[in-house]
Amino acid sequence: MSEQQHRNKSGFETRAIHAGYEPDPRTGSVIPPIYATSTYKQDGVGGLRGGYEYSRSANPTRTALEGNIAALEEGERGFAFASGLAAEDTIVRSVLAPGDHVVFPNDAYGGTFRLFDKVQKLWGVDYTPVGHAVETVRAAIQPGHTKLVWVETPTNPLLGIADIEALAAVAHEAGALLVVDNTFASPYLQQPLTLGADIVVHSTTKYCGGHSDVVGGAVVVRDLEIAEKIAFHHNAMGAVAGPFDAWLTLRGLKTLALRMERHCDNAEKVVEFLTAHPGVTKVYYPGLPEHPGHEIAARQMRRFGGMVSFQVAGGEAQALHVCERAEVFTLGESLGGVESLIEHPGRMTHASVTGTDLEVPSDLVRLSVGIETAEDLVADLDRALG
Repeated sequence: MSEQQHRNKSGFETRAIHAGYEPDPRTGSVIPPIYATSTYKQDGVGGLRGGYEYSRSANPTRTALEGNIAALEEGERGFAFASGLAAEDTIVRSVLAPGDHVVFPNDAYGGTFRLFDKVQKLWGVDYTPVGHAVETVRAAIQPGHTKLVWVETPTNPLLGIADIEALAAVAHEAGALLVVDNTFASPYLQQPLTLGADIVVHSTTKYCGGHSDVVGGAVVVRDLEIAEKIAFHHNAMGAVAGPFDAWLTLRGLKTLALRMERHCDNAEKVVEFLTAHPGVTKVYYPGLPEHPGHEIAARQMRRFGGMVSFQVAGGEAQALHVCERAEVFTLGESLGGVESLIEHPGRMTHASVTGTDLEVPSDLVRLSVGIETAEDLVADLDRALG
């Protein structure tokens, strides 16, 4: 067994630090350099040095990131993209064809919905939005046409939970692949490939990068035949991660375990406060025993994550008021950074689903709970709600 293979079988934190890269044999650098180059000297015509010819096809910094995230997800091969949506688009173009059908979550991220509804539909790929219940998904499958079952778990922004193992069985019975958007959980809290999923997708902008300073996406697969299809389209379509973006994301992954523990600790304290507040009518968090997906989440996740959504008394006006009054929580889109963010999904991240079956409640507030002092976060929400 090689040293790299040994590391890939090690604990999560060890893999996060070491997988995907060996110290540079020439300099001993323990961190991958940023290979800011577009092309590579070849040893004769067609004689590639280390497999590199042009940085759209491969770049050593990107290779390190791809090996690292594949190890963290316990997959066979990883791919780094310029954004999460570029990763999603490449999945669709790689494994589907015009006329194919996708079973799709009815509370998906607005950007993912827009991709399927406004882009893939024009290409001839149809979709049916449904809930994550196993029987609901099974009923939505169109025999002979459904080639993908697409899930987010937890979902954005209502924190719905899908049973990955059960849905993998349903998808495979129908001859379809299961794709899991693992952005909200991160590889630390959940590894869908170990539960039967075929493809995992991330917006690495979020928890993987973790510092709100880089935009990126990733795909990890467990089947090498699927990997070859993704690899072809990754290169042919060209939405690859640049070397500096790859380096920043890889740096973020090294501290993912530590950050996720603090995100979860703080989220639990925020949820405890919100559930007792008279101005809050409903709290969405899979760690709550009353959450409909609590038992499934407890089975397939290490902990329950740093994302929290809640509805407020007073309707949309009060929800907007809370977002605008918060001070420690920064009003902004995105999530998963070290800083806490607050947003109004209906007006911000999910505006693209307004007027559709996927429209979110207008009195909903979404929190990305950061790693600040928990007491400061609770006091900020208390002030904003007041």
